[in-house]
Amino acid sequence: MESLNRMAIELVDEAIDFAEVLDIGAYELENEATVLDFGVDFHGGVEAGVLLAEIQTGGLATVQSRMGEVAGAPMRYVDVTTDHPELALLCSQKAGWEVSVEDFEGLGSGPARALVGTEDVFQRVGYHDAFDLTVLTIEADALPGEAVAEHVADLTETNTSSTFLAGFRTASLAGSISIGARAAELAAFRLSELGYDPLNLVSVSGTAPVAPVAASEEEAMARTNDALAYGGQVTLTVEEDFDRFDEVVSTANEQYGEPFAEIFEEIDWDFHELDESVFAPAQITVDVLGGPTHVFGETDEELLAESFGL
Repeated sequence: MESLNRMAIELVDEAIDFAEVLDIGAYELENEATVLDFGVDFHGGVEAGVLLAEIQTGGLATVQSRMGEVAGAPMRYVDVTTDHPELALLCSQKAGWEVSVEDFEGLGSGPARALVGTEDVFQRVGYHDAFDLTVLTIEADALPGEAVAEHVADLTETNTSSTFLAGFRTASLAGSISIGARAAELAAFRLSELGYDPLNLVSVSGTAPVAPVAASEEEAMARTNDALAYGGQVTLTVEEDFDRFDEVVSTANEQYGEPFAEIFEEIDWDFHELDESVFAPAQITVDVLGGPTHVFGETDEELLAESFGL
């Protein structure tokens, strides 16, 4: 398979070339690392958010925005489809890199993870990337600086001049879109954690409403997770049946029905106290090739309307 980082860098080049049109920022640090601002000091927009999600999936997913409804109100949705779910979703898009450098804290996703390859999911998939350029997208309330770039370059064994960091706030339009694009990834990861072989995933499509941009990072994290847990829908085409498909959806979690604002407050915003099963799509359809078709879960538009302030 082609390098995830190579394909993502092509999209990064596109972002830099059309930065003004996309309303994003792009600049070089003193150590020659490049920072792209998708939603911190720049507003970004719908197309910026779609491109950010494409970068996060290593160029192996089709990402589109469309219009839909939540509780009768017109709302934007984001759709993601990939025929390479084990690579695009698990080895690239998953937010599996906790970036903690000096006083900077953020959550990293994107193909840079595949150059490190220490997460369990890489052993399950059997993939490790090799390329001399890399890109990591970072969800944080501030943009990464030189120390973060050096940290990423060190772990990915690249030069800082070959390191591209795309930053965005959760409370931004690009942030809402790129997080809404994670419904398919959540389903694929839950399956992998439950013991299903990710190489049996043939094709995965997901959709979720784009949460309205909130006034704070905390409210934005709650809204975007509500969008996935109560509005995210996923269709999976798989090679083998499994007796635990019903555990993939958010309805299988005992906290289902609680808005994430309440869930986060109960643990005092210490995400390490959360069971990962709480992060799941609302509903899935599983098409087993030559076998049965399963449907599990349900959406909750009433809860979404309350979360979104409709």
